[in-house]
Amino acid sequence: MNTAKSRLQAQVKALRIEAITGAVHGLLAGKGYEAMTMDEVAEAVGMSKASLYKLFPSKESLAAQAMVQVLDQALALIDRLRDTPAADPLDCLQQLTRWAMQTQYDGEMPSLPAQNSALSAALLAHEPYVERLLSMSLKLGVWVAEAQSAGQIDPALPADFVLYQLYARACDPVLGVMKDDGRFDREQTLAWMIKVQFDGLAPVDRSR
Repeated sequence: MNTAKSRLQAQVKALRIEAITGAVHGLLAGKGYEAMTMDEVAEAVGMSKASLYKLFPSKESLAAQAMVQVLDQALALIDRLRDTPAADPLDCLQQLTRWAMQTQYDGEMPSLPAQNSALSAALLAHEPYVERLLSMSLKLGVWVAEAQSAGQIDPALPADFVLYQLYARACDPVLGVMKDDGRFDREQTLAWMIKVQFDGLAPVDRSR
C-alpha cells in the first residue's frame, strides 16, 4: 500500500513539474527571463507560490529545468539524424540549426540573458543541464570535424568557434525582427537564415 501511494505521489509530482516546466517554457519564450516572475509561473499552473518554491527554490532553477527540456528535444533530434543511413554531417548540422531557429521563431525557445551571473552560476550547478550540454557539444563536435575533413566547413576555423556560431542561432534576434516585419513567411525566413549561416552573404554561383 505504501509503495502504491509512493508511486502515485511520484506521478503527481512529475505531472506538476511537467506543467510548471511547460508554463516556464512559454513565459521565457514570450517575455524573457528578466521579466518572468515566480508569481506568474504559480498563477499559470494554478498553484500557490509557496508550493512552487517547494519544487523549485528559485527562478534560476526554473530556467535550468526549461533548458533541460529544450536540450532533451535537441538531443533526440540529433540521435534521429545520426541514425539516418549515410547521414551527411553538414546536412545534419543544417537540420539541427533549422530546428533551433524554427523553435525560436514559433515562440518555443526559452529566452535567457547572456550576461547574468546568478543564472549562469545556477545553470553550471545544475547537473542535468551540464550533462546534456556536454553531450550535445560532443555529438555536434563530431559532425563539425567530419564536415571540416570533407571540406564542407573551413578547416581553418576552430571547432569551438563553429559550435558557438551554431548555438547562437537559437537566440538570433534577426528571426524576431523578420517575423515582426511580416513581409516574409517563416519558411522563406528560415531558408535565408540557413543560407547565410552556412554559405555567407555571397551570391549563389548558378553556373556550376
